[in-house]
Amino acid sequence: MIRGARPAGMIAAAVSAMLGAALLVGCASTEPARPAPSAPASAPGSPAPSPSPTPAPVGIAATADGASVAVHSAPDGELVDALPSPISSGAPLTFLLVEDRGDWLQVALAQRPNGSTGWIRASEVGLTRLEYSLVVSTAENTLSVFRNDELVEAYPAATGTGGTPTPLGSFYLTELLEPTNAGYGPFAFGLSAFSDVLTSFGGGPGQIGLHGTEDAASIGTAASNGCIRLSNDIITALAQVLPLGTPITIE
Repeated sequence: MIRGARPAGMIAAAVSAMLGAALLVGCASTEPARPAPSAPASAPGSPAPSPSPTPAPVGIAATADGASVAVHSAPDGELVDALPSPISSGAPLTFLLVEDRGDWLQVALAQRPNGSTGWIRASEVGLTRLEYSLVVSTAENTLSVFRNDELVEAYPAATGTGGTPTPLGSFYLTELLEPTNAGYGPFAFGLSAFSDVLTSFGGGPGQIGLHGTEDAASIGTAASNGCIRLSNDIITALAQVLPLGTPITIE
């Protein structure tokens, strides 16, 4: 669970050199580089090659355009809540799209109970295609990073203990913080998930985080109060490339 943090800066949209280095160490060839062969010329009158299709997004983030977003029980249904933007940490209010019905969007909500959804007006948010997704295995204590459904890399992670397990389900990244207190490493993502055991923790609501750690020996084990820990170099790399709204499945 995250407390004592300040909002991090803007996340880069493209893969940073840092992530590339983290993922490609040991993969470079020792052979000298060779020039790429020239593309064959097209025969006169032959059609131009078709461009590669754009991959379908792994998800779509919906980010508040104004100072708040009204949440309804159904399209044109009862007003359930009005959520402020930015949220309390200073991060922009962000949802993960579940269903698009034109003027109305069903979105995942970062609240208890886990898995809550609501309906918002499409006119109140901006939509962003997502390329990255994450999968956490609590059995293997790993976090796998996918880009356009292709595995990029799997990293050892620490997950919850038997008494304070990491909750299972489909969630998304809600905020990116730079923790100001010890124990969370240089960066921490807030998740839309909440502990099934702890209703509060450290002055917060028991929100699950994805963050670094000062306890490197815990990585690869069940050691946390429910949060997901990564080594500090990996969380730093991911903080440069994962936008808010990125889906994360915990199994």
